[in-house]
Amino acid sequence: MKRRILSAVLSVALLVAVAAAASGCHTLRGVGRDVESGGEAIQDAVDR
Repeated sequence: MKRRILSAVLSVALLVAVAAAASGCHTLRGVGRDVESGGEAIQDAVDR
């Protein structure tokens, strides 16, 4: 039961994060830049 609740909470949090990120991008090009920037940040964190 706790696992199901945790899964639901994480799903809602992910949905909110995606919605917030998408609302910050005014164009499809902006989305691409944001995704690229996020990928670079992840790569930098892994390289450390």
